[in-house]
Amino acid sequence: MSSKAKRALQLFLSFFKIGAFTFGGGYAMIPLIQREVAENKKWITDDDILEIVAIAESTPGPIAINTATFVGYRTAGFFGAACATLGVVLPSFIIILFVSYLLREFANYRAVRYAFMGIKAAVLALILKALWSMYKKCPKGIVSYIVMAAAFLLVAFLHIPVVYIIIGCAIFGIVTFLLIERRAKHDLS
Repeated sequence: MSSKAKRALQLFLSFFKIGAFTFGGGYAMIPLIQREVAENKKWITDDDILEIVAIAESTPGPIAINTATFVGYRTAGFFGAACATLGVVLPSFIIILFVSYLLREFANYRAVRYAFMGIKAAVLALILKALWSMYKKCPKGIVSYIVMAAAFLLVAFLHIPVVYIIIGCAIFGIVTFLLIERRAKHDLS
């Protein structure tokens, strides 16, 4: 077995494990993905994770699948991307198939309803941990805080579609970069 094939199999198994044991969707998976691929396996760095999450969030589709695809591609090419993506998707498919059958049979039991309430609380904690991890790695400054607050207000209270906020923030970042570059050139003159 070639080294790329071994890496692709490792990607599949790692993302299968992450997909099987994470409830709450992609944002809840981010800390687990970071720990597995950056800390444990050292396939990529923490900075790479931050960039991959930013790209995965700004492309169409679920963030966990996009992240798995990017990590897989970066570490083992196309086959690695396919294996990582399949690995993260397959557990959800199997679980949803099984849970849909169980819910149809047991949805009226109070214990089942309470179990899902507990799962929701755990998912919120995982999402907050992902938010904290990303916050610690992001650049800090008054402009960053203003952009963050404006994006939050526009999405949460004015219900502006997230895609427009991401595009607006990207344009703002590019304009800011160009202005800084222009000022640096002017100061050198």
